[in-house]
Amino acid sequence: MFPAIEQEIKIAPWLKPLWTSLDFDRFPNAVLIHGQSGIGKFAFAIELAKALLCESTNLAGRPCNECDGCHWFNTGNHPDFTALVPETHRKLLPQTDYESVEPTKKSRNTKDDDSESSERKEKKNISIEETRGAIESLAIGSHRGGNRVILIYPLEMLRSDSANTLLKSLEEPPNKTIFILLADRVDRVLPTIRSRCRLLTAPRPDRSTGLAWLKSQLSGSSEVKVTDSDIETIYDEQGGAPHAVLESLIARHHKDEKDELTISIAASRILLQSMAQGAQINWLETSEKIHKAQYSYLLATMQRWVSDLQLVSMGGKPRYYPKHIGTLNGLSQTAQVIKLLQFWKSLVQARRSENHPLAARIQLEALLSQYQQVFEV
Repeated sequence: MFPAIEQEIKIAPWLKPLWTSLDFDRFPNAVLIHGQSGIGKFAFAIELAKALLCESTNLAGRPCNECDGCHWFNTGNHPDFTALVPETHRKLLPQTDYESVEPTKKSRNTKDDDSESSERKEKKNISIEETRGAIESLAIGSHRGGNRVILIYPLEMLRSDSANTLLKSLEEPPNKTIFILLADRVDRVLPTIRSRCRLLTAPRPDRSTGLAWLKSQLSGSSEVKVTDSDIETIYDEQGGAPHAVLESLIARHHKDEKDELTISIAASRILLQSMAQGAQINWLETSEKIHKAQYSYLLATMQRWVSDLQLVSMGGKPRYYPKHIGTLNGLSQTAQVIKLLQFWKSLVQARRSENHPLAARIQLEALLSQYQQVFEV
């Protein structure tokens, strides 16, 4: 296992300037932390929640990790901390005792691939019942007489009814209640919610800092056998998101074939191999092989590949897949620029509805078929 990685939450070095800029003496009722997925926002928010619930009188030393408040928090049992996260993200909470809710059982004869996909997508939403329950609990006074903290992640995954319930509380926040909201895509957050929060931008680290942090996290593990070259390759493929890379390496090590991330990583490899074929891509066969993976993960892979292809077509260097420069150069010779731009717009449009319970397989077939046409005269 990864004791140094999984049991200790620390603020990433590239997020420390953001931490030092916080004024715990005059902290706002609501902050919205936004930035690229996989750069450590959630770990930052967990540490922030602990600091706000810390009972130490030394503000500069929060969280102290010694007071009763910190001990309660570390065991996942602080009575004044509420985390609204979907089922797929509960494992990220500190020392959580949550149990996954069993999905609704259906007859194996009537359940098809698309219904399974929809079921998985529903797990990623925060239900209106959970939101209302958390908001209603705010009417009760603080259990320990200090702050109460509500953490919501990812904010853009809130259903519209849940978002409206949250908005009412942000308009008239209860005394000593602090909302920590996180979003990977702040543009998908309701403007009315954004306007009632202090926006905190979480930066992405430069490549050398991110890679150094990754290698330091892996250096204490004798079980993970990964070369520096592999780390750098995955780092680039994940868009320079160190926490996403670390999660990928852990998933690859555990080799849990039913884990959603493991499935998505394997499907992404198949997708890249297929897209490298250009006009020869068998989009039907590819869709059949990868459609059970996380749709948003596959869309991100497609976007990164097409972004590199556009860069190479304009004489630039690939950002995400530098080791595939030869293949990208070859594809750029036959790619129709106008069609490539049209395909990029289709991907952007698809990202806007990636979390909706759509038939992923049909969407993938349409996109990959359009990709093939990019290389046809």
